Amino acid sequence: MSPMSPMSPMSPMRPKMPPMLSPSSRPSHWRPYLLLTLTVLFWSGNFVLGRGIRDLVPPVTLNFYRWLGALLILLPFGLPRIRRQWPLVRRHWKMLALMSIPSISIFNTFIYTALQASTTTNTVLLNALVPILIGVLAWAIFGVRLGAVQALGVFVSLAGLVFIITQGDVRALGDLDFSGGDLWTLGAGVSWALYSVLLRLRPVQMEPLTFLTAIVALGLVFLLPFYAWERAVKGGFELSAATLAAIGYVCLFPSVLAYIFWNRGVELVGPNRAGLFFHLMPVFSILLAVALLGERLHGYHFVGMGMIFTGIVLNSRK
Repeated sequence: MSPMSPMSPMSPMRPKMPPMLSPSSRPSHWRPYLLLTLTVLFWSGNFVLGRGIRDLVPPVTLNFYRWLGALLILLPFGLPRIRRQWPLVRRHWKMLALMSIPSISIFNTFIYTALQASTTTNTVLLNALVPILIGVLAWAIFGVRLGAVQALGVFVSLAGLVFIITQGDVRALGDLDFSGGDLWTLGAGVSWALYSVLLRLRPVQMEPLTFLTAIVALGLVFLLPFYAWERAVKGGFELSAATLAAIGYVCLFPSVLAYIFWNRGVELVGPNRAGLFFHLMPVFSILLAVALLGERLHGYHFVGMGMIFTGIVLNSRK
């Protein structure tokens, strides 16, 4: 589905469409799925880290410095592109601002706030609703519908996620203790689903780094008053090796790299298929715990992972 043209239908000059890719220059069919997998891997670390430093850095402050650091990383590459494409950026600044609010200002602020009160398990489980929310918004805004096989893939993958969370006993869902923090997670899921669906409106002529640098800068503008309020109420945070390392990680991996990978993945396969990769978060969380914390794998882990990967394969079919 092609993005909106930056020119009005009444304009006497139509923008040139990008040339068709030759077979040798088309992206490999596996490349978008690799990009989306790496994105979710980086975000899985972000969830674990956000929970781990919840008592060290307030949530809005963490999100503000995350994107301030990301902007500093992006500027040497993005600023020359913004200057070169400034007429295009100026023409579409309202759309860029609209897309910056749910992705930069809201999503991780809500996630970090949720992790203050909610467990990582609950947060990951509720984030599994993101593919469903993307499907609903894609249908409501653009009329995009899931096919029967794709819908089956979402169901199978979601069932695999629940199987892991409940350790193979679905009755354990009744023992999960949901708190007010989980409402923040739901809000974050809606905001990310909205951003993912709106990505199709990104002007086709706008370079990825131009787009990312612009929405990060605009998102920081919207985030600034909330950061100032939190700092006035809760104060700052202590600079230490732990906090600096944490901020350094969230600036580079789940911010700059993950957003570049996610935007490209959505561009190549669409928001519905991309959204299903959220179900890989518990898989990566488990593998990270095994590798770093010495935890053990159990049978229900393998069953659940198999169901999640089966759902992704089904959802990826034409």
